[in-house]
Amino acid sequence: MKRCVRLWSLGLLLTALSVPALAQNSGEQVYKAQCAMCHGQDGLAATPVAKMMGVPSFKAPAIQKLTTADMIAATSNGKAKMPAFKGKLSQAQIEEVVAYIRKLQK
Repeated sequence: MKRCVRLWSLGLLLTALSVPALAQNSGEQVYKAQCAMCHGQDGLAATPVAKMMGVPSFKAPAIQKLTTADMIAATSNGKAKMPAFKGKLSQAQIEEVVAYIRKLQK
């Protein structure tokens, strides 16, 4: 019985320790799953889909000038040919994706 409790406790501890690590990469993971196909892994919009649809690079001056609130709104509500992600992603996920995009812009 003690062994079972120890193993269960160890499993719970390992799970608790791994959750923050996963949360730190959530924006990157969501970006890669939902955004990279069009915007590219690096955000430079060099993909065939991006070229065909006229997707701008995240490093384009006009995109870099957008406020974080503007980017969250565009991601939530969609913009031009980009679909809305409100209802598909949580507000927290959208904010994490935008924070990740800001990292790509540097």
